[in-house]
Amino acid sequence: MPAYANPSDDTRKTVLVTGASGNLGQAVVKKFLAEQWNVCGTTHGTTSRAGNQRDKQAVLTPVDLLDENQTGEYVRSVIEQHHRISAAVLTAGGFAAGKMADTTTNDILQQYQLNFITAYNIARPLFLHMLQQNYGRIFLVGSKPGLAAANGKGLIAYSLAKSLIFRLAELMNQEAKDQNVVVSVIVPGTIDTPQNRQAMPDADFSKWASPEAIADIIYVHCTDSLGILREPVVKVYHNS
Repeated sequence: MPAYANPSDDTRKTVLVTGASGNLGQAVVKKFLAEQWNVCGTTHGTTSRAGNQRDKQAVLTPVDLLDENQTGEYVRSVIEQHHRISAAVLTAGGFAAGKMADTTTNDILQQYQLNFITAYNIARPLFLHMLQQNYGRIFLVGSKPGLAAANGKGLIAYSLAKSLIFRLAELMNQEAKDQNVVVSVIVPGTIDTPQNRQAMPDADFSKWASPEAIADIIYVHCTDSLGILREPVVKVYHNS
């Protein structure tokens, strides 16, 4: 595959979004479409297209992110079509509550697969591609419980799985230290979604961060204005 030294070599850059049918994933897709990027995304459903008011479209493809071979093949297909991937936003994951007394090793394995393996399987081929072209931005989604044990009470399996996201970013950034490849961890507080509103109807929704606001922050970190940042952990808590 060709190697590129500067993202400005392409008139339209390409972003890959996992979990593109979720609340945050949809917001990321819409934001990058609005900014005239090519957008490819993974979903659990059938292959489809999603557009916005400017009539730009994203190609959304069903991919089993737990299948390393299938995921790698998907990344290769996107590279073949667009030649390079400039950014990736990996929003796929899952949540589970449980205190120590309620958490089995199987519970931990399930969260490990949902939150770490789904990220690692696609981050690895993306990272290698970006190293080869000497440019790329990968965004992993962490969590407050994964960042600090004080926030993980009653969330044992989820906290352990999400904590690995931070270590993965550190290791990748160390490997890419002399290249223009940056792995960021986005750490949301409570996201203002219909599901969270239904689960917490008495909460003050104004204190939550909207998926659109988080998508805006992610996009800004892909621009030249923040190109000097390295190893960022971006806490988008708002007031939650």
